[in-house]
Amino acid sequence: MQSNIYLGLVHYPVYNKHDDVVTTSITNLDIHDIARSCKTFGITKFFIITPLETQELLLNRILKFWKSDIAKEYNNDRVQALSLIQYAVDIETAQKQISLQEDDCLVVSTTAMKLKQQISFNDLIKLKKPVLLLFGTGNGLCQEIHKQADHVLKPIEGKGNYNHLSVRSAVAIVLDRLSSEK
Repeated sequence: MQSNIYLGLVHYPVYNKHDDVVTTSITNLDIHDIARSCKTFGITKFFIITPLETQELLLNRILKFWKSDIAKEYNNDRVQALSLIQYAVDIETAQKQISLQEDDCLVVSTTAMKLKQQISFNDLIKLKKPVLLLFGTGNGLCQEIHKQADHVLKPIEGKGNYNHLSVRSAVAIVLDRLSSEK
């Protein structure tokens, strides 16, 4: 896998099942499972992106436990994975935090939809630049995010027409493909 991949789990702006633009809630399951995938595949930082202060407080409460001595004794592997997490109020803030460490970072959005001019996993690997890889919660990232991104990654395709993976599954599959595609 290319080096310096940052992952952003976006909670706003995303769609709900009625295609309304909403802010989704963070979930403990997403936090833990995606952090574990990030650690497994060498992600530099995992941003949880939400504008809601109440959600930031919830995230900090969860992370506070996983920074404690009790947590280190209980499950040090989980502590290591969750240490990758950083909060950002929006995508631009995540980009600014990355720019403190990187000269140039591409933004790549993900979607289950087929759109024009999407980049393949192989072509993304060939770019050899730092990447902020964005995943949407709810029913996916809003179109404005795809339009603002440097690239939109081709969707994961299974068998048949059904294509609605959990974000946790999508992250794991995408990271695996980026680390194994040649």
